Amino acid sequence: MPREYNGSMDTSRHPVDQVLPPTRLALLGLQHVLAMYTGCVTVPLVFGAAAGLDTSTIGLLVNADLLVAGLITLLQALGIGRVLGIRLPVVAGATFTAVTPMILIAGQYGVQAVYGSMIAAGLFGILVAVPFARAVRFFPPVVTGSVITVIGLSLIGVAAGLIAGVDPTAADYAAPRRLVLAAGIVLLIVLIARFARGVLAQLGVLLGLVGGTLAAIALGMTDFSSVSSASWLGITTPFHFGAPQFPVAAVVSMCVVMLVTFTESTADMLAVGEMTGRPVTPRDLARGLAAEGVSGVLGGVMNGFLDTVFGQNVGLVGITKVRSRYVAATAGGILVLLGLAPKLGEVVASLPGPVVGAAGLVMFATVTAIGINILRAVDFDDTGNLLIVAVSIGVGMLPVVAPKIYHTFPAWAQVIGGSAITSAALVSFLLNVLFNHTARRRSPV
Repeated sequence: MPREYNGSMDTSRHPVDQVLPPTRLALLGLQHVLAMYTGCVTVPLVFGAAAGLDTSTIGLLVNADLLVAGLITLLQALGIGRVLGIRLPVVAGATFTAVTPMILIAGQYGVQAVYGSMIAAGLFGILVAVPFARAVRFFPPVVTGSVITVIGLSLIGVAAGLIAGVDPTAADYAAPRRLVLAAGIVLLIVLIARFARGVLAQLGVLLGLVGGTLAAIALGMTDFSSVSSASWLGITTPFHFGAPQFPVAAVVSMCVVMLVTFTESTADMLAVGEMTGRPVTPRDLARGLAAEGVSGVLGGVMNGFLDTVFGQNVGLVGITKVRSRYVAATAGGILVLLGLAPKLGEVVASLPGPVVGAAGLVMFATVTAIGINILRAVDFDDTGNLLIVAVSIGVGMLPVVAPKIYHTFPAWAQVIGGSAITSAALVSFLLNVLFNHTARRRSPV
């Protein structure tokens, strides 16, 4: 362990390995948690609502989500030997990539299949981490940008369902107060981003959730009755929904999600390596990706979610210039503590749909913008890349705009083809291999 003298850091170690004074560790770790908290808990809120789970169960998912995210963050920051963890200041959290496939699997096979396929995908991720780290050239920006763009676009419909309601025949479906509340939250987030400075500017979505909840309370749109019965301390029961199930189509779909998640995290890990002055080697990358595979196994057992390296925390490393991985480890410890507080999960799960939907709308649209930004690095001149992007997004969006387009297909094909993310990932990967990794035939003279 790095030594400390009189409360100051031992500068004989690389900045990544230096331990900061306890007060700074706590404050900087908390800042990382605040930067990623909303994005992390949005995943169980959206999945739970779309899967028709009750408030108490969604609260359980929130706690499991935070617990798994904390444990994987600790694993990434501290590492285990030469096997797991990238040992850089990265923070892990639930990935949006898995939301749509999980909703489809839950509707087709049940929640037990969701967690069974997650466990299988986690084991798959552990096995392919090393070859993936060596074959990352097959996932260039034309592939990652296309897929991430579709991820964001496909989730906007979920946000709309939370804002307006899922039953068009309900009396309060798309009621003016629901739409006005959501619009006010979006406006608040925009204003904070425009006029706030420092850490406050990074907490726009969280402040939007708080402000929206207060407004919803004033409008009589909240119900926190279940919070009082929740305990202050507890841990989620493994396999809460029963023994996991492993339908082949669900497993294939979730394994594709794992590969997409690997692609996202690879870019973030490489970026952190550059920021900290510790370049990421293929072995480092393989250890980091294997840790994400562990998140699938752990999430499947503990009712959590697949984790990825959060981009907002990567940006925070660049802003603060603090390179110590022990700051990330402190954030992981805080997340674990939050995950052991069921009452907190119950509060988050009780947030009104329009509040969660408005925050989700901003975050999902931001994911789309990130995908578009990645595509800026693609060479579109005299290449097939334009066609790759066009066909990938087109095929990926088909089940979004026409949810029943594959209804005559077998159940396994509906799960794979019906997932915008899975279909876009498969198409973009195959087209990239066809256009950019195979020799073109010469025209006859």
